Amino acid sequence: MSDFDNNPFAEPVGDNPFNDPSVTQVTRSAVDPVEQYNPFPAHPTGSLAAQTTPAAPSHFQPAVLQPSTDPSPQATAAAAQANLLKQQEELERKAAELDRREQELQSRGSTGKENNWPPLPKFFPIKPCFYQDFSEEIPPEYQRVCKMMYYLWMFNCVTLFLNLLACLAYFTTDATYGVDFGLSILWLILFTPCSFLCWYRPVYKAFKTDSSFSFFFFFFVFFCQVVIFVIQAVGIPKWGNSGWIAAFTVIGTNKAVGGIMIIVAILFTMCAVLSIILLKMVHSMYRRTGASFQKAQQEFSQGVLTNKTFQTAAAGAASTAAQGAFQGNN
Repeated sequence: MSDFDNNPFAEPVGDNPFNDPSVTQVTRSAVDPVEQYNPFPAHPTGSLAAQTTPAAPSHFQPAVLQPSTDPSPQATAAAAQANLLKQQEELERKAAELDRREQELQSRGSTGKENNWPPLPKFFPIKPCFYQDFSEEIPPEYQRVCKMMYYLWMFNCVTLFLNLLACLAYFTTDATYGVDFGLSILWLILFTPCSFLCWYRPVYKAFKTDSSFSFFFFFFVFFCQVVIFVIQAVGIPKWGNSGWIAAFTVIGTNKAVGGIMIIVAILFTMCAVLSIILLKMVHSMYRRTGASFQKAQQEFSQGVLTNKTFQTAAAGAASTAAQGAFQGNN
């Protein structure tokens, strides 16, 4: 009956885990139970106030809504138009700069240097066409002869001008000799540039580049020039030359005009003699350079084949021939 005497609702006699001293100490503390806890006490404790830490000041400002700054359509269009105008001005400035550089390159020619001949004033509308510098482009051993050829060309130009004046004086004394005056004008206009381009520039280029083709071209043209000098010195009437025959013909009727024509005849004779001497000097130098007719042919063929004008003409002729053959087959 002893088992029935025990109270089932009584605390067990065995070990109670809640009888641990650490647990009982906490449960017997002065802290109010949850049911009796008042979150709003009348007198707040100082411990909580002491444990409260003040909030740190914020470094961020409150967000402020800015007003809209989007440009209007009219302002956008105006800005775009101003930008286009600025770009157009920049392009025009660059185009003008390119045109100026192209003109400079054209004035410099194939040598890459600014042309200096003929020496014309800066304000003159016609610019120099050639670059000429004996000390820079011509070897020292050829400079003397090359300069003498240049002086011969200038002496010839002066003689042609004096020949024009002599024929004019002859025409004033006898109106039947107007043909001489007209031909003297033609010889001055024709021979002055042609002699520079046809025999002086080739010999200048021959001494500069040691070109066999330029030497052969010079010899052919200058030999013709020597023949012309001789004819001018002889002075055949009605040929526009104040040579010896024309001078002795006039001196019997007008000594003043005859004297002027004799001076011109002497100048023509000097041109002929100097041209023969210089021709021999150039020929002796040409033989020392090692040039030959085979080299001249090779230079000519290479120059023709690399010429853009010749290439364009050959391509056009080939295209025309091909089209004609195709149409003939059809």
